[in-house]
Amino acid sequence: MFKKKKGIQLGATVLMGTSLILSACGGDNGKSGNPGHTATPAADSKATSSALKPVKLTWYYPQWSVQPDTKAVEDAINKITTAKINAEIKLMPTDGGSYEQKLNTMVAANENFDIAWTSFWMFNYAQNARRGAFAQIDDLLPKVAPELKKSMPDLVWEALKVDGKTYSILNYQTITNKEGFLIQKRFADKYGLDASKIKKIKDIEPFLEKIKANEPDIIPFAMTRLGNFQNMETTYNNLEYISNEAIVGIYRDDAKTKVIDIIQSPEYKEYLDLMNSWYKKGLINKDAPTVKALDDRKKAGQLAVTFHNVLKPGREIEEKNASGGQDIVIIPTSDPFVGTNTIIQSMQAISKTSANPERALMFLNLLNTNKELLNLVSYGIEGKHYTRLSANTIKLTDNSGYNPNQTWVFGNGFLADMQQGQNQEVRDLTLKENSEAKSSPILGFTFDPGPVQSEIANIQAVNDEYGPALNTGAISSDQKLAQYIEQRKKAGIDKVVAEVQKQLDAWKQKTNK
Repeated sequence: MFKKKKGIQLGATVLMGTSLILSACGGDNGKSGNPGHTATPAADSKATSSALKPVKLTWYYPQWSVQPDTKAVEDAINKITTAKINAEIKLMPTDGGSYEQKLNTMVAANENFDIAWTSFWMFNYAQNARRGAFAQIDDLLPKVAPELKKSMPDLVWEALKVDGKTYSILNYQTITNKEGFLIQKRFADKYGLDASKIKKIKDIEPFLEKIKANEPDIIPFAMTRLGNFQNMETTYNNLEYISNEAIVGIYRDDAKTKVIDIIQSPEYKEYLDLMNSWYKKGLINKDAPTVKALDDRKKAGQLAVTFHNVLKPGREIEEKNASGGQDIVIIPTSDPFVGTNTIIQSMQAISKTSANPERALMFLNLLNTNKELLNLVSYGIEGKHYTRLSANTIKLTDNSGYNPNQTWVFGNGFLADMQQGQNQEVRDLTLKENSEAKSSPILGFTFDPGPVQSEIANIQAVNDEYGPALNTGAISSDQKLAQYIEQRKKAGIDKVVAEVQKQLDAWKQKTNK
């Protein structure tokens, strides 16, 4: 989860340059699979590279910091892919802040490309599948990528289906959300933070005030223009988003699964009032309403506290790497939870315009079954960008020229090597967390926005106008919330809520949920 949310107005800098990594499903109810599978790809057994015509494949994915050595990594990748499947891969990393806009423009123009990263929260997977942007791969999977098909449990493949068809490959990692604070340990120790007393969001406030009073160069509570409410949905009374664009959802504890406009919920107002209080006290960075990313300040160790919703085992190590080497303490505010959106957080889809969809799937199969290849795109070149400590553990090289810190964007986090400080226990704990997490009452439901697309577009425009200032606390709810709600009504939010409810009720009847 985990998730840099650039395409919605609620939900903070989830995945703020960090990785989801390491997860799988285990146990019963479809939560089983073989995440560490490393068999030779089908392309090797069915046809040698020389028997395949040479092709070139373009792969678009978001990236939140420039990697100077990308071309060197690409060259190393192509030594493997040319030998295995006779394909050259052109890496197309795209700034995370503009990725969705760029890919939507490409799709609208029917531009040729082969593979693109997609998610429920950016470059929307289901929406693009329904509008014909992606190739349907159900028939190709058993033929071209049987190892890949076997490496993930049925639960995952069910979540990937859109109207009964599969259009993507999951970057198989954690499938749960668990919310909470990420805190620099040096400040937690210095100011005596008692983690046992942090149960609600507001409980962290006295600690933030100490940071503000004594650390002039540090941001006590950091966020981007997207705010943080969606990351706190479980902490705030078990809310669950169904449409991120329209900001509607349900209360998970509601047996009737009544769809609501989340902006009108008392939980949202409670969040706004707390953030406004913090903003006026200087606890939130002043540029929060306008800033899209905080990676540079994070890397400089300037963010004392952030909030995320993908706090899986091992996250501390990833955050340390992204935070200038500062140790990180995690304080959860919710239990693990699994839903459709927690599963479909990071995927690769093959473009409908690809001239070589079968070869593209061969590459994705290889990427998720060949450890050397996944390590290359995730960590770079051994000896240059990282050093090997053991058979399964590496140490990243400082200022090496390639450290995207986002295995979650690329492939199977169980397959990639672990970073220094991580261990097999982390993977085992993730597996346990995946298998024991509480499931959504609407797991498997995906909303089709088609019937209300114009209303959602209008609502998004309203969200863009009001969201940044409200969600970051820059203005009070008394100033703008009533107006925000009224403008959403004029834009058609009631019609959207009714349509979501209609589809959800039909899905429940069909699936006997």
